[in-house]
Amino acid sequence: MKANPEATAKISRITGCHETVAQLLVNRGISTPEQAFTFLNPSFQHLTDPFALKDMKKAVERIYTAICNKEKILIFGDFDADGITATVLLHEFLSYAEAEVSWYIPHRIREGYSLKSAHIEMAVKQKCDLLITVDCGSDSHDAVRAAIKEDIDVIITDHHEITNFRPPALAVVNPKQKDCKSGLDYLAGVGVAFYLVIALRSHLRQKEFWENIPEPNLMEYCDLFAIGTIADMVPLKAENRILSKAGITTIHKGKREGLKALIAVSRLDQNAIDSDDIGFRIAPRINAAGRISHSRICVDLLTEKNRVKAEQTAFILDELNKKRQEMEKRIVDEIEKRISLDPEILKRSSIVMEDSAWNAGVLGIAASRISRKYSRPVVLISTASSFSVPSSSSSVASYPVSSIPTASAKIASIPTASVAGSPKNVVIPATGSCRSIGNINIHEALCACAVLLENFGGHRMAAGISIKPENIKKFADCFEDQISRLATSEDFIPKIIIDAHIHIDEITASFMEEIERLRPFGTDNPEPLFQCSDVKVVSSFMIGSKHRKMVLKQIGQKQEQEILKKQEREIITKQEQEIITKQEQGNGSENCKSIEAMQFNIGEKQEEEQRLVQIQRQMQVQREEEGKDKREGEGEGEKQGTRDEQVMLFTPDYFKKIAIKLKINRFNGKNTPQIIIEHT
Repeated sequence: MKANPEATAKISRITGCHETVAQLLVNRGISTPEQAFTFLNPSFQHLTDPFALKDMKKAVERIYTAICNKEKILIFGDFDADGITATVLLHEFLSYAEAEVSWYIPHRIREGYSLKSAHIEMAVKQKCDLLITVDCGSDSHDAVRAAIKEDIDVIITDHHEITNFRPPALAVVNPKQKDCKSGLDYLAGVGVAFYLVIALRSHLRQKEFWENIPEPNLMEYCDLFAIGTIADMVPLKAENRILSKAGITTIHKGKREGLKALIAVSRLDQNAIDSDDIGFRIAPRINAAGRISHSRICVDLLTEKNRVKAEQTAFILDELNKKRQEMEKRIVDEIEKRISLDPEILKRSSIVMEDSAWNAGVLGIAASRISRKYSRPVVLISTASSFSVPSSSSSVASYPVSSIPTASAKIASIPTASVAGSPKNVVIPATGSCRSIGNINIHEALCACAVLLENFGGHRMAAGISIKPENIKKFADCFEDQISRLATSEDFIPKIIIDAHIHIDEITASFMEEIERLRPFGTDNPEPLFQCSDVKVVSSFMIGSKHRKMVLKQIGQKQEQEILKKQEREIITKQEQEIITKQEQGNGSENCKSIEAMQFNIGEKQEEEQRLVQIQRQMQVQREEEGKDKREGEGEGEKQGTRDEQVMLFTPDYFKKIAIKLKINRFNGKNTPQIIIEHT
């Protein structure tokens, strides 16, 4: 990171934070003490006025009319975690306001992404008066025109890029519109839906609507905001940071039965949930349903009031996630095999591959893994093109969970939902998922290839396409040309961004607490990565078959008697570090070590064997309490990466440089400083 010593010193002096923490803030684009104070003290008072969003006033006035006149409202959502949580959030609020409201989420494969003309036919049959999209709809021009012909008003709420011009809807609430001056373009789909709810609640207050029923506390909806926002990998800054932090607090309270069940099946501690847990454990299970079954099962789970039913549904999601992992591995293995047989593939700036056996629902995850490993944009396409849509009576919502005796039977028997009145044996174009790296805008590249695509949409880092199979070869060449035009040679070089240099002596209790104030971590607010130099391995030994424990010492660190004289500065006296080694895929290096180190303060001198025995006992208790292999094979892979456990069989005696992360491990009521060494 480029240093800005003037800004760092000023922020540290005025806010009173540690100078290294001030440097972290500067690294994240915070250049003034005022910005630093706002970041370190997130408050609802810092939220932008929701009516700053273009068309928000039109949207709330039309919804208010629909509520008062008991018109039928249909919420149309997307099938990922962002769209699911947005659907639940808006549906719960409108239901509480006693609106005549229902929801619909399309099948990922059979219906595809976003609102289509066929869905308007369904809305007509259901006699809908108002249709509201969440996390989709910005390019649904044909569907909106079809709705207008049927006298159905459409309100679009979305956060995806608008490729050309906005649809002719009654209102389009999308902060990415060029003439929207709200500055909220970093919101996820659930964020736009939440802002709609904030504005609608305010409008209803002005109309004295809440005189008959208590005004809802929107803090109770923040858990949905946090899950959708973190899962969609939008920047965790400003409103996203404020509301996600509040949402994590709401999750800790455990008021939503479905979410409690999902947390339990994910083997997490409800009271200690953080953004990593949402990204690695909760979001993958929510997304798994839409990838290989139907997302409506997740809406049912998040709205479920019955504990037993919630636990049954959460178990199904867990099994679906396991099946998703198996599918993903087969696709990745197949791609790796092709690359090994044809190394010429890696001489191109991009990778475009297709296969008729690939499940389109998991292509995004596989594309993400391949793009990270080979550090280039990737497009994976499934050419399976004919599907038999089941009768409209089939739905995940009516799936008889309790009647299935085994997990495997449950997965095999989960039916897929259909669009009411949709044709059978629909032939659709091939579908693909695109993932990018670094500063390469994949959406811009797709815009230049639009003539070869049937449809596409997404963001600069991720997108989806539909394409005729006969155009895939031309598209691959065009896409390669565009990536070569947009990228520089440095874009393809994996980088490790170091936030600051740190000495082990600096890791004090107060310093760790200051680091904790930077949470939740995520996009644009990554977990800080520090560099330590000249680290000596004092001792090392294996624990079981998957863990290695090491005692480290930083060469040149102060003597114990000198440190004891500075206790008022909370300098940790002498550290022993327990290390669990992990082999991490990604970051462009196959030899990248990730080591988790637990620090222990030593109050008096002990013999080496006694100290090691003590560490081993504490580690054993912790492993039994928390369970082994916290993240093995459970990561989403698509947006936040997957960590595969592997023992480091050889340990060097000395590390010239190590890159570490810091956190507090809360175990048995004690807060223990913890070091995670990411790179050596």
